[in-house]
Amino acid sequence: MNVFSAVLSEYLPFWKQLSDAQKAHLESVAVKRSFGKGDVLHRGSDDCIGLLLVLKGIIRVYTVSDEGKELTLYRLLERDVCLFSAACMLSEIQFDVFVSSEDETEVIVIPARAYKQLMENSLDVAVYTNRLMASRFSDVMWLVDQILNKKMDQRLAALLLEERSLRESDELATTHEELANHLGTVREVVTRMLKYLQEEKL
Repeated sequence: MNVFSAVLSEYLPFWKQLSDAQKAHLESVAVKRSFGKGDVLHRGSDDCIGLLLVLKGIIRVYTVSDEGKELTLYRLLERDVCLFSAACMLSEIQFDVFVSSEDETEVIVIPARAYKQLMENSLDVAVYTNRLMASRFSDVMWLVDQILNKKMDQRLAALLLEERSLRESDELATTHEELANHLGTVREVVTRMLKYLQEEKL
């Protein structure tokens, strides 16, 4: 049995519907890669690393404005699948998305060309891909709602609680700049909001 068989069958719900030849091809092209904290895995439309299956760590998916301001769209944890790192195979994706690792991260990479070929020849793979894309766009629409309808102090408080849950600790090793990048704002705003939350004894 190929070293990736167990992981691929666990992460990809369509695995049982693939032919033996399709399974063998995926196993032959899949590669395990490791990244350090802060490494950029995917750099917008000019890059296309492929489909990422997260074995360990946290992956951040974000956009960057023309002025260089970052905004976290969503984050992926162990057992999640990153589709936008293979955006070159999806004609529907017309905006730049960046992907980086927030921790020491291990992934299995399925090259975009191999996955696209599979998607074009398997209805089960195409259906799964569309569902995964819809799920990620739901995450983005939730974020848009937060930006439009929530005040910055509420968004910052929610982010801090999310960080506490992810890190399983009340002590967070982060910076005002990193928090600002998640929220799509500037460091000075985060500093001001943190001071406000502190004054309110929150």
